[in-house]
Amino acid sequence: MFTSINPATGTAGESFAELTADEIETRVARAAEAYKSWRATDYDTRSRLLSAIADQFDANRQRLAEIAVREMGKTLKSALAEVEKCAVGFRHYAQEGPAMLATREFATAGGTGKARWLPIGPVLAVMPWNFPYWQVVRFLAPTIMAGNVGLLKHASSVQGVAAAIEEMVIAAGAPAGVFQNLAIKSGKVDALIADDRIAAVTLTGSEGAGMKVAEAAGRALKKVVLELGGSDPFIVMPSADLDKAAKTAVTARIQNTGQSCICAKRMIVHADIYDAFLEKFSAGMKAVKAGDPMDAATDMGPLSSEEQRQTVLDQIEMIRAEGATMLFGGEALPGKGAYMSAGILVDVPIDHAVAQEELFGPIAMVFKADDIDAAIRLANDVPFGLGSSVWTEDADERERFEREIEAGMTAVNQMLASSPEAPFGGIKRSGHGRELGPYGLHEFMNLKTVLG
Repeated sequence: MFTSINPATGTAGESFAELTADEIETRVARAAEAYKSWRATDYDTRSRLLSAIADQFDANRQRLAEIAVREMGKTLKSALAEVEKCAVGFRHYAQEGPAMLATREFATAGGTGKARWLPIGPVLAVMPWNFPYWQVVRFLAPTIMAGNVGLLKHASSVQGVAAAIEEMVIAAGAPAGVFQNLAIKSGKVDALIADDRIAAVTLTGSEGAGMKVAEAAGRALKKVVLELGGSDPFIVMPSADLDKAAKTAVTARIQNTGQSCICAKRMIVHADIYDAFLEKFSAGMKAVKAGDPMDAATDMGPLSSEEQRQTVLDQIEMIRAEGATMLFGGEALPGKGAYMSAGILVDVPIDHAVAQEELFGPIAMVFKADDIDAAIRLANDVPFGLGSSVWTEDADERERFEREIEAGMTAVNQMLASSPEAPFGGIKRSGHGRELGPYGLHEFMNLKTVLG
């Protein structure tokens, strides 16, 4: 049994039954059967379904957003924006997907050939709670467009969201089995990956979860895409617009209460502007209003659970014990709910375990860099390589950052964010493979060469 806990109040919400072994088998068999016919559909049919799902998300945006607020604590305005983004994502693949799948012709020494993109089968997705709709759509929209079918194992804490997504797909007229929610716990994932009817697996989550899924996929010789943790650098150089950089840094750190893999977590600031930036950034972080996520005036809701809040508090204490200074904030707020104040850590020993981890809460670490070489070294001196943001008006500096920062994504003079058009993913311990754009569509397809 799964029971949702509202992190803003600590009260229990809706409960959901876990699937039995027989029910899991029924759904997997249904997916395998659905694939036989869905793979043969034309692109127009797939596009129409994606557009219809987008319409369902639009028509139910308020209800869908409120489910996310209750289950994981994001603000209502953030949840509404997420649902709207999902509709945009479905429509992007509906409109652009056919062109992404176009057959390419080429010449060979012996004549001619062509490359065709073909589906491969049911795709299993293991998804987290922090962007409970969007991270599912990042897999689901390209899955449907590819001619594959999808099975979702969502996080235990957001089973209401998982059920709602399935409801939207069914209401849009999807054939039975094209997408199904599997209300199961993590212990059932290995057996699903090993099942011959499952063609591939994608996971967004922690390093630990990624290693387990990759190991299981490796044993089964199946394709896997992993989008794991991040400790994204936010680098500010003297030529940057300091006011804009500092204001954006606040949003980049506290979005989703700091619970985003691409939140800016390490602010790396050139020594010449360090004090000025820290003053502006501190003022912005101190002004962050934590409170009722349903209140439009709230900047930041609770963390997703009491357990998650305690994890962040423990990390703060560990690194303070090694010499880091908590300038302000970083405290559990009194009363009900998993709330904590936004805060800033300085004098952080870069080689400490916590500095090498992902701080999944509204706490920023601020580092001073003497020059661009030092900034790049600091940016790369973690095991992660997901995203990054750099602030400079110098063309040579920009070129170096684009070329030398070890990350799958770099935003220049703006906050890093995902979009349906742009490939999303990382390197190092942040995972491998890409979502979104044509690359995300092609990840789980057979690029078939035809000669003659």
